[in-house]
Amino acid sequence: MASRLLLGVGALAAQALRAHGPCGAAAMHSMALGGGVPTDEEQATGLEREIIIAAQKGLDPYNILPPKAASGTKEDSNLVPSITNKRIVGCICEEDNCTVIWFWVHKGESQRCPNCGTHYKLVPHQLTH
Repeated sequence: MASRLLLGVGALAAQALRAHGPCGAAAMHSMALGGGVPTDEEQATGLEREIIIAAQKGLDPYNILPPKAASGTKEDSNLVPSITNKRIVGCICEEDNCTVIWFWVHKGESQRCPNCGTHYKLVPHQLTH
């Protein structure tokens, strides 16, 4: 049933393109020869395009990827990038825990999670633009 519906819609679209003269026929013909649907990289614009290009280069300018985990000691704190002098952090203290402990990390010394004692340190981060 669905395949018949799609076939019918495709036939109607082809008729409509042919009815509009050579422009419509040329548009349908070039789409068929062009290889089909464009990829995300080909049709992305603006911020999305910047993110895709940066990801291809191995960069993360907008902190989309999760941060690299450290041991969490005072000497090897988890680094928290921020464009301001403070940022809120959520700590899942145990692997199977479903509760998130939220607290603020301020510029300067590393701070501890009030529940498990894991250390976090704020580091400055500059946006690309």
